[in-house]
Amino acid sequence: MVKTPADKWKEKVVKYRKQCQKILEVSSSIRYAGIINAYGRTLTGITRPNVKPLLKSEEVKNEFFIVSTLMSLRKASASTVGKLEHVILQHQKVTIVILQKVDVTYYVSIDKKENNVSEIISSIKKII
Repeated sequence: MVKTPADKWKEKVVKYRKQCQKILEVSSSIRYAGIINAYGRTLTGITRPNVKPLLKSEEVKNEFFIVSTLMSLRKASASTVGKLEHVILQHQKVTIVILQKVDVTYYVSIDKKENNVSEIISSIKKII
């Protein structure tokens, strides 16, 4: 049986969802793990149970649009400065880690109190 584009898409989303679940297992400090496309649309995302989201729905859309735009613009300079390893956004309440793989962007929110962000990033890179 030949897989339809819809079947292939469902398989990708299931794969991405499993990756997000594995990312959440890396540390109890990870609040959210999600994957967005080049247009800022959420492909999948998981918030840790019992964690209250900090952003409202519209704020999340804007955040993901900004991140996807940043990642798209960074691709142009990759040949000059090298492939992007990761981006860390330090906020008062959380640390955001952004990683890119082919055509998707991984967006991970970590509690500010976490001290081993570099170890978490290394673990996430092994998953993706």
